Amino acid sequence: MKKLLLTLFIVLLCPVLSPGWGFFGHRTITQLAVYSLPSSMRGFYYRNMGKLIKLSTAADERRDQDPLEAGRHFIDIDHYGDDPFGLMPKVWEKAVAKYTADTLRKYGTLPWAVMETKEKLTEAFKQRDTTAILVLSADLGHYVADAYVPLHTTENYDGQLTKQEGLHSLWESKLPERNIGKYKLNNEPGRYEKDPLKDIWQVIQESYGFLGDTFDKEEEVTRKYTPETKYVFSHKYGKTRRSYSDAFADSYHEKVGGEVAFRLKLAPTMVASMWMTAWKDAGSPDLDALMKKGPNKEEKEKLDAELDAWKDNLLVEQGLLLSMQKMQAEVRPDLINAARDMAPLPADAEASKAAPTPAAAVPGAPAAPAGTTKIKTKTKPADGPVQKEKAKTDKPAKTKKKTASDGWDTPSGSGW
Repeated sequence: MKKLLLTLFIVLLCPVLSPGWGFFGHRTITQLAVYSLPSSMRGFYYRNMGKLIKLSTAADERRDQDPLEAGRHFIDIDHYGDDPFGLMPKVWEKAVAKYTADTLRKYGTLPWAVMETKEKLTEAFKQRDTTAILVLSADLGHYVADAYVPLHTTENYDGQLTKQEGLHSLWESKLPERNIGKYKLNNEPGRYEKDPLKDIWQVIQESYGFLGDTFDKEEEVTRKYTPETKYVFSHKYGKTRRSYSDAFADSYHEKVGGEVAFRLKLAPTMVASMWMTAWKDAGSPDLDALMKKGPNKEEKEKLDAELDAWKDNLLVEQGLLLSMQKMQAEVRPDLINAARDMAPLPADAEASKAAPTPAAAVPGAPAAPAGTTKIKTKTKPADGPVQKEKAKTDKPAKTKKKTASDGWDTPSGSGW
């Protein structure tokens, strides 16, 4: 009994969080954003929509590699006083002068991450760099979408300060995943943003305004549940995890589901608007020219059918929402173990002592590059020379000339 209570206590202190909108939310928002683009941009983005949807979660996946990444997804604006939006300078340089860069990074840099990524995307458009355009569009869409989540604007991001641990994942992941069929996904088309910095700050301020309901409605619903019916526990890899039960999630959705659906519907329009703004600021380059081949008749008909379903809010009903379909994982190459990690050769291995040790077998030595020398050993009778060594150099394989990228190739470091 004591062990059980200790386990539950640890779970309460260490909830499992789902960053951003969760993978489901980000993929949904990205797809809707593509439909929201003008026709001059939509063809290129639709051709690469599958890749964009995969890349839409890359920003979350690289948190472990980049120590600054986590801070780009939120801003704990309530840390800055009772009137944080009045006190906080909107321009990065002025905010640094007032609060220091370390303080800003500690409590989140979401609005400035949006602007920095938007400027990088503008430059990628100018350079006609299709790989960078896709990677940066996915990152920009991710950060903009995060700004629509109320719990990304507060230090009490998971309800951990009010004994509502797990609220983060409940609001942004479980609710939309269980109720997406009830939401209106026919969002408004994107538009050019004359002042994108002002606009993203407005989004954050609106999200902050939903915090009261987010916490209060959870407390209201809790009164109807016992701890045994409010939570469920799972055990995996030796750890016990706690999450809200389906019954509680459904009751909570009756209270705040309209807010979740509202924020989810607004996000794709702003994502498309930021993409469009970066594109126009780059001089509105011809994106169709970046594709090796223009869209064929079948592709045009498929896009038209999806646009009709989007406008009529039938994407879910017609099975066209890609976030509801299983994502196919990219096949990764086999990992090659270092020589020092390999099992030693048997004692009676042929010429194990006579043959010189290749450099790649020396612990810590770099692997031999292509075109290195192979050693062939021939054994002679006792009255002849002990060994002859014949060197043969591998010729590097001929490679086909790489064709120009049409935007279909996978960006490096995408995590897929």
